Amino acid sequence: MVADVERIAGVHCATGESPLWHAGQAAWYWVDIPARRIWRRDHASGALLHWTAPEMVACIAASSDGSLIAGMETGLFRLALNADGTLDASRLAAPVAAELGEGMRFNDGRCDRQGRFWSGTMFMDMGAARPVGGLYRYSAAGGLHGPVVRNLLTQNGLAWSPDGRTMYLSDSHPQRRLVWAYDYDIEAGLPHNERVFLNLTGQLGRPDGAAVDADGCYWSCANDGGVVQRFTPQGKLDREIALPMAKPSMCAFGGPDLDLLLVTSIDPAGAGNAGGDAGSVVILRPGVKGIAEAPFAV
Repeated sequence: MVADVERIAGVHCATGESPLWHAGQAAWYWVDIPARRIWRRDHASGALLHWTAPEMVACIAASSDGSLIAGMETGLFRLALNADGTLDASRLAAPVAAELGEGMRFNDGRCDRQGRFWSGTMFMDMGAARPVGGLYRYSAAGGLHGPVVRNLLTQNGLAWSPDGRTMYLSDSHPQRRLVWAYDYDIEAGLPHNERVFLNLTGQLGRPDGAAVDADGCYWSCANDGGVVQRFTPQGKLDREIALPMAKPSMCAFGGPDLDLLLVTSIDPAGAGNAGGDAGSVVILRPGVKGIAEAPFAV
């Protein structure tokens, strides 16, 4: 499928991640992990703002109190983004040192349909292929719980079905390339009955960040494949959209009608390379609508 792709001018990310549509502000957010930067783009005007965090920010979600919740290097944080460009960060919770040791950080994350924040950890040196990552759940009432899933190399691909009763999780490491599906207990906030949803070892791209649309289809960014792919709830490839960057990292539905898809990407050359499409952030019309993401429930 060919789609019109708008590249957001004035933005280059070393590792762009965690796009978020903030409906209350009619604005997009995303992060650049090694730059410790949080970006904001006003949808109507296109105006850009950014804030710098005290440590790497890997994933963010909107919070019902107007702040953001974030997975970072040393734990989960509440972030207040101030109008003067400053940022206030307060740590909410962290795994024990044995589970979030040196060389590790949080990675992909988002809220379930009930407003509980989920995020996973990873060992940052992917070449070491250390399966020490875990998936955690955090709620204001119950605190930090987990790891619920263990032995992950590069946790990614978190998403929930429209009714919240199926949870998706990927491991995008070159040695894994798997997406799992789970039955999700929405009352207890626990996944069970793990099964392989997608085994993508036979394709070039790796299943990085993802989103679910209003039809219940799973959109996966094929990192190293240069496409975003739509899979039906039965795991059948339904649609593939070519992108101008080789390493798309995560996608999110948004816009006033939830009919836009924002896709972040990675530049292997890092922040110093401002040319080409690697590290760009783009918006396209995928031909379907998404679902409003639940904010973190304070």
